[in-house]
Amino acid sequence: MDTHSPVFTGIQTVVTQLVRRYHLVTLETSTSGRPRKISRIDALTLAVYQHTSTRATKKSVYDDFKTELRCCYKTLVVAMNEAAHLAMKILLLIMRLGKKHQHLVKYTDATDIPVCLKKNADKHKTMANLATLGRSSKGWYFGLKMTITRDADGRLLALRFTSATANDRDIFRKINQDIYGIIVADAGYVSKELERAMNIDGKRWVLIRPYKTMKKLMTPWQEQLYKGRFQVEFDFRNLKLFHGLVTSLPRSINGYLANYIHALTSFVLS
Repeated sequence: MDTHSPVFTGIQTVVTQLVRRYHLVTLETSTSGRPRKISRIDALTLAVYQHTSTRATKKSVYDDFKTELRCCYKTLVVAMNEAAHLAMKILLLIMRLGKKHQHLVKYTDATDIPVCLKKNADKHKTMANLATLGRSSKGWYFGLKMTITRDADGRLLALRFTSATANDRDIFRKINQDIYGIIVADAGYVSKELERAMNIDGKRWVLIRPYKTMKKLMTPWQEQLYKGRFQVEFDFRNLKLFHGLVTSLPRSINGYLANYIHALTSFVLS
């Protein structure tokens, strides 16, 4: 696809380089079946473009590029949702590369991802089998939970989507099994059992912020590490405000999940 949009061109260049360098997709041509209206690379580029340029809907992307696309809107929607498979490969690649160059200090935290307004939870059908009613620092919501681990330099190292009621400590164990160094978490993860299970002498130390009533147990350098947690909270803020992580617009499970994956891809590539 040829377009004069500098944002589109920049994204397309990065995606194409990653795909070709690491052989993330097979050949676009096939000896049987109908040819693709939109290539995998172009579909992913359009999806990342949507989230980078803060376009609220796929329809707005279609309106931007319908002359170049020469296909119907439904074809674009299907292609962009399918492109989530390629986006997930890129995310896994970036996390794997990040672990090779990771900073000593890491941060793990979770955030709420509502799929609709709480008052509409009983009528919501699309994500009814995946979403649950959960509680965050902002109150009750109906949706999913996203947990990430990132290092002090901003590298995404681990990622997991779960129901809103999933146990934070269980998620912590699973996503950090192959991550070493100092892993910092907030008071919601306080557990002596978790610390004993995760700590490895000379390789990994889990540092969980104590409750307010336990502040006297903190040393000054530990408190400085805890203060660094604002970085992961800032990542969540950027994902939601500027990369469209939270939405209630998709009409299929694939649409919701693709939205989350594309938002994350847009974030790590920006």
